[in-house]
Amino acid sequence: MKQIRLGRTALYVSKTAFGALPIQRVSIEESDAILKRAFESGINFYDTANMYTDSEMKIGHALHDVRDQIVIATKSQVFDKEKILKNIDQSLKSLQTDYIDIFQFHNPDELPSEDIYEAVYKEKEKGKIKHIGMTNHRLNLAFDAVKSGLYETMQFPFSLLSQEKEIALVEECKRTDTGFIAMKAMAGGLINDSRASFGFMEQYENVVPIYGIQRLSELEEFISLANNPPLYNEDLKNAIEKSKEGLSGDFCRGCGYCLPCPAEIDIPQSARISLLMTRSPAEPYLTEEFAQKMEKINDCIECGKCKSRCPYELDTPNLLKRELDRYRKLYNDINQ
Repeated sequence: MKQIRLGRTALYVSKTAFGALPIQRVSIEESDAILKRAFESGINFYDTANMYTDSEMKIGHALHDVRDQIVIATKSQVFDKEKILKNIDQSLKSLQTDYIDIFQFHNPDELPSEDIYEAVYKEKEKGKIKHIGMTNHRLNLAFDAVKSGLYETMQFPFSLLSQEKEIALVEECKRTDTGFIAMKAMAGGLINDSRASFGFMEQYENVVPIYGIQRLSELEEFISLANNPPLYNEDLKNAIEKSKEGLSGDFCRGCGYCLPCPAEIDIPQSARISLLMTRSPAEPYLTEEFAQKMEKINDCIECGKCKSRCPYELDTPNLLKRELDRYRKLYNDINQ
């Protein structure tokens, strides 16, 4: 499987990387089978997080015996010095390892303070961490982090839906020799053509896309694409353009940073339900139980917290109301 140098970390990682968030949803036996098959196929880069419930534990359980042959990136979303150090120690224990290849500050609102960064850097000096990176959804902050020279990797949403400003970040990472890790390579499930997504990523030699894997069938699909990359020809260009249809302007990317909602509305799913229903099988969303879930949008208390947290500056309350109207229409049309 193709490997590339991940910026100035000098780590050589498979250009097809394993996103381990979804394995939270499967049994330990299933995750063992998936992770072992990924390793056997040549995938050597695994991205997880301290807050992904048992994701780190499952990686440690399945791959501890090949630890020296894989690269693990994990992350923490706490920005308190004592708590972040506890998270690092917990990650080491869960992963059954004595070092983390890449520790990432996870989606901070601003660059971590000097004392917090220094505390993590001391863990690097002890050998607990090999490299320090960051994940983010805020473009200006991502640029600031890359230009600071403090972060060896940047993980940022990047897919065939990305525009010139995101591509400029990829180019800045290339210029500064910062490893670029593409999160949400399938746009949180909105892109339903893996071939188009994979072909798009192949254009960027310094980009390592993470594909969230929950099933062996999904894994096999990406292994097949990695072993037989699609040619960037007119047919692929058309597939990429087709995948973009209906996905422009104000739409929810499903990042989840709007949560928690005081009214217990499932914002990431509810705010893009019309896209999910028209771009994937609609049946899971046509139950009476799910319809009741969508009606919770009426419980919105207009607190504005979701809107203030959105890294894409969406008017989330109004988006939810529009999606409820669209859902009702789709629900009635399909059920007639």
